[in-house]
Amino acid sequence: MAITNTLNLPQPFVDAATSDHKYTEGRYSVTDVLGGTCEAILKRRHAGEVTEDVADRVWAIFGTAVHKVLQDAKATDSQLQENWLSADAPVDGYALSGIFDLYDDATGTVTDYKTTSVWTAIFGDYEKWRRQCLLYCWLLQRHGFNAWRGEVVALLRDHNRRKAETEEGYPKHPVVKVEWEFTPSDMEWAEEYLIEWFLEVQHEETVPDEALEPCSEEQRWHKPDTWAVVKDGRKRASRVLESEEEAVEWLNDATDGTQKGYHIEFRCGEDTRCDGYCSVAEFCPYRSSLVDADKKK
Repeated sequence: MAITNTLNLPQPFVDAATSDHKYTEGRYSVTDVLGGTCEAILKRRHAGEVTEDVADRVWAIFGTAVHKVLQDAKATDSQLQENWLSADAPVDGYALSGIFDLYDDATGTVTDYKTTSVWTAIFGDYEKWRRQCLLYCWLLQRHGFNAWRGEVVALLRDHNRRKAETEEGYPKHPVVKVEWEFTPSDMEWAEEYLIEWFLEVQHEETVPDEALEPCSEEQRWHKPDTWAVVKDGRKRASRVLESEEEAVEWLNDATDGTQKGYHIEFRCGEDTRCDGYCSVAEFCPYRSSLVDADKKK
């Protein structure tokens, strides 16, 4: 990835945002396998073409700084900090790698530190974090460790103390800890998931960009199309439904069939990750198809 500096920020800032990471053939990280094979392959094929401005990497720098402070803190005799591991994947010719922030052999717990928005804690959508810890445990077990627990310690960078005191459901502290215990069936799931992912990437590596299988809706952070029932003169919807038929039915029930004073708005769905969080979106065939479709409207 090439880093630009449109704001002419100081060189130390640029250096902090610059990574010297190089891809190794056949080896994919835990972060890679939690995403789509399309994204993982495009990152490798177009590594020298991807650009990002240093000003847009401020939160990455913030996260790195937090990890550095915690890494420098003293660990106990049973703990390992910031260790890189690699193990053969369950598909010949491939390997899985990962860097866990902390592992405590006394409790079998792998810990990952996160810096994130408070909305992550409000919505409570931790499944990707759980899978990440599970795959770290899978890696650790391949190296003989009895890793069977995972936890994420998340620092909420935009936490508001006043809201914490007054709003129900708002996190009370600027840090949250989420924990899981992994069973043998969870490890079986991890093994099956890795087999499926690496077999898919093995196939996708042989096809050109335009023929790559798109990432799944979950991986694209897809928001579906909706139909909003809106009172005339207002912007906020009275009800948002998943189909036009449901919207018409709700409106008829609410107005005794007259539909007076209301109208129905179609709200087009979106792929949030594709729109602003994927570094290789410009090379993605799925993203290109959406852009072409918009141009024809």
